[in-house]
Amino acid sequence: MTVTHVSRRAAVSAPSNVDQVALEVSAVTRLLEAEGILDYSGHVSARIPGRDAFAIQIGATSRAEVAPETMLVVDRAGTVIEGEGEPPSELPIHLEILKSRPDVAAVLHSHMELAIAFTMMDGVTLVPMRARASRWKSGIPTHPDPSHIKFKEQGEARAKTLGRHHAALMRAHGLVRVAESARALFIDAVHFKENATAQMQALQAGAKPLPLTDAEIAQIERMEMRDWHIKKLWNYYARKGLKEGVLPREWTDALVPSKEMMRRERMV
Repeated sequence: MTVTHVSRRAAVSAPSNVDQVALEVSAVTRLLEAEGILDYSGHVSARIPGRDAFAIQIGATSRAEVAPETMLVVDRAGTVIEGEGEPPSELPIHLEILKSRPDVAAVLHSHMELAIAFTMMDGVTLVPMRARASRWKSGIPTHPDPSHIKFKEQGEARAKTLGRHHAALMRAHGLVRVAESARALFIDAVHFKENATAQMQALQAGAKPLPLTDAEIAQIERMEMRDWHIKKLWNYYARKGLKEGVLPREWTDALVPSKEMMRRERMV
């Protein structure tokens, strides 16, 4: 894919929403790397409010060192409109999913080995096992193209496989997941890994996995408080990342929820 660049405005004049999205994507990327969901490859994108554009890291930047200054702003045509550097080669994954899914604000592409294993076993499908996996009740399809998704046509086919779902695997390659925010994307990634681990453990024990039933999923969702749950887990992982040096201390005020924000006003 050919990437076009236009002149970048000075950083001091960048809109605050660009700064915040760049920081959120940077933090999410570092935390995903720390949790073993990203490694030397993979990437996160997030829409910029008020603009038909999204933020994504420079492709060559280490996922453990992503920072706002290593982020690019890309428009829906794939043109880099802010930042210096090349985006990831698989930019079409993000472009075409964000075009086809207006409900999605953030996209993750990763190569998590545990997830890839489910595309390489005959007769085995990744299914909702853990309670939080009700998020994927509609299914987790597998895209048949195992190669790098570098061209528009590939990206369109990848978006078609994802369809209305929140996650899809890629045969012998990786996965994509989508969510309503970068923070929600990270929390879902944690639960996606937990769920895949649970199913793999059942398989390795020689037992037949027992996925959640429709009735169990309905009961889980009656009790669900997604917004609160995302806020609670984000508070934990952001603080953990700050404590362990995964996130710079100067990011604290922008990332850690205040005590007032952590008040739970309802039970369901």
